[in-house]
Amino acid sequence: MELLLVQGLNGLASAASLFLVAAGLSIIFGVTRIVNFAHGSLYMLGAYIAVTLFAVLPRDQLGFWGAVLLSAVAAGLLGALLERLVLRRLYGAPELFQLLATFGVVLIVQDAALLIWGPQDLLGPRAPGLRGAVYVGEARIPLYDLFLFAVGPVVLALLWLLFNRTRWGTLVRAATQDREMVAALGVNQRWLFTTVFFLGSLLAGLGGALQLPRGQPATLHMDLDVITEAFAVVVIGGMGSVPGAFLAALLIGMLQAYGILVFPKITLVLTFLVMAAVLVVRPHGLLGRPQGAARALGAGVEAVIRPAPPALRRLGLAVLALLLVLPPFLGSYAVSVLGEIAVFVLFAASLHLMMGPGGMASFGHAAYFGLGAYGVALLVTNFGVPMLGGLVAAPVVAAIAGAVFGWFCVRLSGVYLAMLTLAFAQIAWSGAFQWVELTGGDNGILGVWPEGFLAGPLPFLYLTLAVSIGVTLLLRRVIYAPFGYALRAGRDSPLRAEAIGIGVRGVQWRAFILAAAAAGVAGGLFAYGKGSVFPTYMQISRSVDGLMMVLLGGVQTVSGPIVGAVVFRGLEEQLLRLTDYWRAVLGAAILLLVLAFPQGIAGAAQAWWQRRGAGTGPAAAGTERGEAERAA
Repeated sequence: MELLLVQGLNGLASAASLFLVAAGLSIIFGVTRIVNFAHGSLYMLGAYIAVTLFAVLPRDQLGFWGAVLLSAVAAGLLGALLERLVLRRLYGAPELFQLLATFGVVLIVQDAALLIWGPQDLLGPRAPGLRGAVYVGEARIPLYDLFLFAVGPVVLALLWLLFNRTRWGTLVRAATQDREMVAALGVNQRWLFTTVFFLGSLLAGLGGALQLPRGQPATLHMDLDVITEAFAVVVIGGMGSVPGAFLAALLIGMLQAYGILVFPKITLVLTFLVMAAVLVVRPHGLLGRPQGAARALGAGVEAVIRPAPPALRRLGLAVLALLLVLPPFLGSYAVSVLGEIAVFVLFAASLHLMMGPGGMASFGHAAYFGLGAYGVALLVTNFGVPMLGGLVAAPVVAAIAGAVFGWFCVRLSGVYLAMLTLAFAQIAWSGAFQWVELTGGDNGILGVWPEGFLAGPLPFLYLTLAVSIGVTLLLRRVIYAPFGYALRAGRDSPLRAEAIGIGVRGVQWRAFILAAAAAGVAGGLFAYGKGSVFPTYMQISRSVDGLMMVLLGGVQTVSGPIVGAVVFRGLEEQLLRLTDYWRAVLGAAILLLVLAFPQGIAGAAQAWWQRRGAGTGPAAAGTERGEAERAA
């Protein structure tokens, strides 16, 4: 009984800390509709700033709590600065580009923290006056955990008073329901958005500072760790609902506390199982409501995806010819990098099929990449299946998972669809990480190498190029086929599409399966190229990489994922060799590209081409007639 009591109080204390982060994220999304990946960075900065202030301020009550409050305020000011300098310039851009900008900020903040505080984990002091414990029987309950348990309801009550008893809170609630109407009534949206970012960031910083006295150190990876859980809490509670975030944080905290006793083998997956179940049963969360007057995630760019003009096709053929001729003159390292880029071009192209023509943003596309890799590895190591069989099995395994996950996902839309894909991806990752008997856990599966005449670097590179280019061209053909036009019709006007006989969900589901199968092919090639498979292939960071590639290149161009993959992986590879602070440089490059080309690199090039008049004339007219005939 004592053990259950201790676990329960630990769960409540963790829930209070998680609520602080999730409440800030929920408030920011509710008003601005921004899925803010940088929120975890503000949590991390709150912890690091608190460590610094603890060291310089007196070790008494005033110094300790002053450091906590100053850290929270500093995080709030940094969040407001982020909104003013970066996101304010992108409010007219599709929301996914705002997400891309916040991820660039994540990379910059990680290396800034590395430069200022170093790579080591940093511990904070115990809270003065709360260093002891109370005993219930033989169970020892830290006083600080009891204090944290009280913090959650107090903050919830203060937020309720702020939102229901002040004019500012009334404006925030109104903007959460219909921000366009609030703007039409003359409210200064810029001021409102900045103050909302300040409050949400302050709560994140407070959550980070309050974690230190529990013995949890400030680390360089705590940002992505907490943002995943915070997303789960916000989605379960309902996007934009602070009471929902509180209820969901309690649910997750208790689930984690008791889950380790009841289900020790699946503790990592429990949160996301609940998240997936809630989204399937209640698509808007426990206490959430449909967001009024909001764009769908990634909406706002709905241009027709047209075939490339003849000049661009000739350029593409020249690049392909160069890829065939150049490899024998490259070193082994360059051959390896070129193969990886080819794999990620295919990975990005598979995600683009969902995001561009399909209008379905996925935060968990790496699940199919990883499942394809594991399908290859398990068949090779356990059954001795030859390489060709492994490459055939990879898309089959991924397509089966895509069919199961996609059946639920296509019933949602916008950010809720994206979050459900994240939940399923985290379930797949957790299974690979904790099912040690099958997958080897974090030790991975080794010995997955090409065989026969394909074992050499050059033959395997040519195989990778052939498969990646072939499947990418197949995806391009799908986009311009009647199926692709039906997919775009469902994206742009689902009601009209249904009215003329297009089964929108069925079309989207088939696109989901096809995209998953193509990602599985990329994962299988990657497994053979690396000779091993690890759970990291399915981590959220891999899915975010895919998003970065598609968005950097341009969602509404077929060449976008190709350009984005080459630029993103090329920059990452070169920066890794040039500097220890490659994340900051890459993040700054992403921010510059987003601010300069909010429609993506290929999208900007296409617009420039059209402005020069390359898109007019007989050739273009013929193209448009051809498109109309295919659509009919």
